[in-house]
Amino acid sequence: MEHPEVLLIGGRAGVGKTTVGWEVSARLRATSVPHAIVEGDFMGQVHPAPEGDPHRAEITESNLTAVWANFARLGHRRLIYTNTVSVLPEATGMFERAMGAGVRIVRVLLTASDATAAARLAARELGSELEKELRGSARKARLLDERAHADTVRVATDGRAVIDIARDVVAATGWIGRHPTGRS
Repeated sequence: MEHPEVLLIGGRAGVGKTTVGWEVSARLRATSVPHAIVEGDFMGQVHPAPEGDPHRAEITESNLTAVWANFARLGHRRLIYTNTVSVLPEATGMFERAMGAGVRIVRVLLTASDATAAARLAARELGSELEKELRGSARKARLLDERAHADTVRVATDGRAVIDIARDVVAATGWIGRHPTGRS
């Protein structure tokens, strides 16, 4: 059986992770590359945090494991996973446990300037959390720049069309042009 593969799309809030993830999926669908997609931020959305799991890491991993098991049961071997900090070295273990020790991990860090991220967040955050998101985005940008896994591919998003960004992200995977017929 072919080992599973996961494309991790990380980056600060407002960089376009979800939008790029869906465009990557569209490119893969257009070339008949089987895959699944998960918005990682939803895997731990529970309030209050579970007792003993203040950062919601355990519930996130448990949910990812269950969702991946369902996809794998259908024969899927490729996953697109979007989440801010998924490209940090400490995230590796979660994917190895959830998808298997032989999982091939491709890490892509989307980058954007403070101005670009702020403009995108201002258009998206229509409620009460814009200022919190702006501060968190800047803090996470610094953290990701300093600590992203060594093999992380960085893709700039400033002033670029999502189609072009997704093309660069798909290229990092090598998934187009090397998949067998049927499930991947």
